[in-house]
Amino acid sequence: MKIIQNVFLCLALCSFTQANMAQPNYDFSRLQREKLGRGVVAIRQSPDQVAVSWRYLSTDPIHTAFNLYRDGKKIADIPAGTGTFYTDTYRGEDAATYTVKPVVDGKESEGGTYTLPPHAPTGYIDIPLDRPTDGVTPAGQPYTYSPNDASVGDVDGDGSYEIILKWDPSNAHDNSHDGYTGNVYVDCYRLTGEKLWRIDLGRNIRAGAHYTQFMVYDLDGDGRAEVVMRTSDGTVDGAGHVIGDANADYREEGRPGRARSGQFMPHYNQGRIFTGNEYLTVFEGLTGRALKTIDYVPPRGDLAGWGDTRANRSDRFLACVAYLDGVHPSVVMCRGYYTRTVLAAFDWNGKELTQRWLFDSNTPEWADYAGQGNHNLRVADVDGDGHDEIVYGSCTIDHDGTGLYTTGLGHGDALHLTQFDPANPQLQVWACHERDGQGSTFRDAATGEIIFQIRAGDDVGRCMAADIDPTNRGVEMWSSGSGGIRNIKGETIGPRVRGLSCNMAVWWDGDLLRELLDRNRISKYDWTDKRCEVIATFDGCASNNGTKATPCLQGDIVGDWREEVLLRTTDNRSLRLYVTTIPTPYRFHTFLEDPVYRLSIATENVAYNQPTQPGFYIGPDLKGCTFRGFVFGD
Repeated sequence: MKIIQNVFLCLALCSFTQANMAQPNYDFSRLQREKLGRGVVAIRQSPDQVAVSWRYLSTDPIHTAFNLYRDGKKIADIPAGTGTFYTDTYRGEDAATYTVKPVVDGKESEGGTYTLPPHAPTGYIDIPLDRPTDGVTPAGQPYTYSPNDASVGDVDGDGSYEIILKWDPSNAHDNSHDGYTGNVYVDCYRLTGEKLWRIDLGRNIRAGAHYTQFMVYDLDGDGRAEVVMRTSDGTVDGAGHVIGDANADYREEGRPGRARSGQFMPHYNQGRIFTGNEYLTVFEGLTGRALKTIDYVPPRGDLAGWGDTRANRSDRFLACVAYLDGVHPSVVMCRGYYTRTVLAAFDWNGKELTQRWLFDSNTPEWADYAGQGNHNLRVADVDGDGHDEIVYGSCTIDHDGTGLYTTGLGHGDALHLTQFDPANPQLQVWACHERDGQGSTFRDAATGEIIFQIRAGDDVGRCMAADIDPTNRGVEMWSSGSGGIRNIKGETIGPRVRGLSCNMAVWWDGDLLRELLDRNRISKYDWTDKRCEVIATFDGCASNNGTKATPCLQGDIVGDWREEVLLRTTDNRSLRLYVTTIPTPYRFHTFLEDPVYRLSIATENVAYNQPTQPGFYIGPDLKGCTFRGFVFGD
């Protein structure tokens, strides 16, 4: 693999400065954000080495150095301007406690700690799980459970993340399929494997990627994350309390019938849910206790108004968190995208859940927004007014609940939003589409103006955006219908390469390029030989969501600016949080302090999972560039 030469060493993501802003215009001094700890982590790298890394925070001056201790004894001085990473020679099998303390002008201050457990595994943190008991449907069909999507939040206010994990039954279904499903469970675990609570969504919430979006975020600013989900009669909270009528059962028993295709189905509509109460519940992150339950907005109403009578269109849900007022996070719950599209924004103040606004494509003014949603969404201040917008596929909803623009390109399966061009601080969107040969498009996120379009077949199901080639400026793009790798001008710079995944991406090794994550493997693109090389394989683990092949979660959870991969073990009894042990010379303020990046983690579990993306450019073209809300020290 060719080594990158003469890359500008970026020392820090510094504080917000108005002079460096073009778009967008977050006032970081007002933004209500979580309080992050030092994020220290220690991972066994080999029998005689331990990799230690930690966060560099925006509150740390650029000249901050660090002292590293093992079991109270100082083992290293980490000078300013170097990576927040250290490889310790440690042969012991006993537990070892690592402490990192910042040093400014020779003065040491309080730091963070992490205890490497005895006989720690190599390369990952093992998180044992409490797997739910197998079940049997009313039709007599057995099912089992496996860990599915996950999110993170600081539920106890200590500055460290806990994991909120969704358990899916083996009979989870897409909306287009009939059949009973087992109950969906949502657990909360510390990284040690301690289970804090379990929520049972009950028989009246169907299992599948489109039904069970869950938002984890500190919404009221008390320093502890809440969990927000759609619930129904029979949901049991983490304290054992039942929401609504515990005896209600809204599932269809099914009957002989024919699908629209003419296919005879002996159990037509079995397991689907056409009627019954739907709620929106805010749960306390620490206990799983239901704090507030209201009616879900919008209600399903007349099924045909969403495009069919079998709840295929009506039960397509999305969700996100957004800083709609430019200060406080709101939760936005969404319904529909193939036809009618509705988004409802809510504010949580610790006691009351108040509706901020409602966007409905059935409103004549917004009729052109119908059918423009994706299987996912992204959040950012795309127009530079200091408030977040919601990129809802081929349309974007403004912070006040009005339409910002619609492209008319229709539904798609994937999209990526970030700063693609290091010389242009504006955000762009790379998306693929599912109809009329629209193919893949690259557009301005603020206006919807199409920068370039690669036309292809009627259903381009995958696309990816990642800076993988240092010989071309900015972020590269490709899709299943792009005919190869494209640069920010739309030019083909590489062929379709075997192993060039469209599924996920991750910052893993020590350089500024991004790597590709597919199933249980990380690959790196070799821009010289035009091929992908596997650089890490996570044996004993499996991915989720079929051919989507996604991890439970991918993102910066602990350690330095690079990302971790959370996977389930093949026996479904544990999670493994894989942490890179590759040294890096680069030091960045943690991406978690960028709202665009943090909110992309919060929405990663929504329907068809998409990888994280920051609201600024990160890559080998950093020197001399303008950045959105951040500047790089030299």
